[in-house]
Amino acid sequence: MSVPFQTLAQFRDLLTQLPEVDVAASKAAAARNSQLTKPLGALDRLEDIALWMAGWQGREKPRADRPQIVIFAGNHGVAALGVSAFPAEVTVQMVANFQAGGAAINQLARTFGAALVIKSLELDRPTADFTQVPAMTEAELILALAAGWEAVDAGADLLVVGEMGIGNTTSAAALSAAMLGGAASEWVGRGTGVDDAGLHRKAAVVAAGLARHGAALSDPLEALRRLGGREIAAMAGAIARARHARVPVILDGFICCAAALVLARCAEGALDHCLAGHVSAEGAHPRLLAALNKEPLLNLGLRLGEGSGAALAIGVVQGAVACHSGMATFAEAGVSDG
Repeated sequence: MSVPFQTLAQFRDLLTQLPEVDVAASKAAAARNSQLTKPLGALDRLEDIALWMAGWQGREKPRADRPQIVIFAGNHGVAALGVSAFPAEVTVQMVANFQAGGAAINQLARTFGAALVIKSLELDRPTADFTQVPAMTEAELILALAAGWEAVDAGADLLVVGEMGIGNTTSAAALSAAMLGGAASEWVGRGTGVDDAGLHRKAAVVAAGLARHGAALSDPLEALRRLGGREIAAMAGAIARARHARVPVILDGFICCAAALVLARCAEGALDHCLAGHVSAEGAHPRLLAALNKEPLLNLGLRLGEGSGAALAIGVVQGAVACHSGMATFAEAGVSDG
């Protein structure tokens, strides 16, 4: 698959040409839902999820038996400033764990029958320290967006994108503050478990990045270039590709939602094909979800990253689709509908 953009302007143009939901399929699914052997609305959000899946897949009976999970890994220059409880080498070590099948995401992918893809993005070359210079050049950002775009299986019927990158909650906090406003301290959290001193350093790093780049951050893609990471950009590229391929997406935690926010700020309705899988324990995630107008499916206090919360939510979506597509109608079951 060739990537249909070589410049940020071309990527931006793709965000103005987004496919819309299949209204006919949505109506057909709603008509079927009204005839299933249950009181209308008895499955509440499960019914909404099934109709949403039908509209994006263009099927009266949606499916969720070919989910894909893609984990992007990148390293951050700001990790050297003491913003994480773990050293940057852990990114490489965790990628090896993913590849060996030993991480939480491996178990969840196996549980829900998801194809798992791991994409490392120049781990030996961290992004630049964004308190001093932009994190990425334009060419580096385009490469990261393209890596995300290329990683998506257009034949999947559900997509989860996750990440691994020491320091990336700092980058996500900076992006959120740049696009939504507020003080750095309102957006930073403990991430991997930093102590109070680490939390103070993290807020100072975010504040320094916001001050360094100033008015340039008013453009979402420029904010991504200056404050983001390769794995965050790749998630944005993958979510955009999924929209063009009409693949529904389950968003993961704070970092994934910061990537999604970039798209939402570029084009109204850019995340209509996305559900929020969960609300994480990272303190600013609920605020970010509210800005995206997404109600999470799960609230389990997770703070692992690597797509784990969204992967767990695959089971909810599969349950919703199974009930809608597999349940008999009143006529089929010979049950009186009143």
